[in-house]
Amino acid sequence: MAMSEDAGSPEGDDAPRMTRWQRFKYTFVQPDDSDDAKAVADDRTVEELEAAIRSSDDKERAIGLVAAPIAAIIGILVGSATIQNAKNTHQRTAEFVDLTYVLLGLAVLVLVTSMLRKRLFQGISLALFGLAIFNLRFWGFGIPFLLAGSWYLVRAYRLQQALKRAGGGGPSGAPPRPKGSPGSGGTRPRPNKRYTPPT
Repeated sequence: MAMSEDAGSPEGDDAPRMTRWQRFKYTFVQPDDSDDAKAVADDRTVEELEAAIRSSDDKERAIGLVAAPIAAIIGILVGSATIQNAKNTHQRTAEFVDLTYVLLGLAVLVLVTSMLRKRLFQGISLALFGLAIFNLRFWGFGIPFLLAGSWYLVRAYRLQQALKRAGGGGPSGAPPRPKGSPGSGGTRPRPNKRYTPPT
């Protein structure tokens, strides 16, 4: 006999019952207030984090350099397939030829941003290429590029958050000033120009 969803949990009657959505969500996403999430901390300095934000590492660069020629091959295959399909259905092929050039341009952009180690632009160009292929209903080719682009963007976001936690992110990379210090926009009252102190 199957247990119902409202049955008590093994921890006891005092433990809160999770809904089906909560069980599904926590299967894939770990809660932020868990001990493991609090224990994970980036011990790099502000200068190291800023250097990591400025340029991608060797692994990210290698993935981009491998993805760029694959993207070019997929762009040629998808472009030729759409052009052939347009010829078979007696449609105009000029727009599909332009689309092929756009896909090849995105592949070149992935290559250039990978060589220059620009993580954010790598993620954007890979995601745009995957989205273009996905919209042409070649889902098997588009989803891996969408996932790769999302991976780059998430890594860039996490580095920015680590820099904020380390105290950087200002104009000069220096830690933010405490409230109330001069120039930090604190609550220190300004002197009244109309007030004349007694002599």
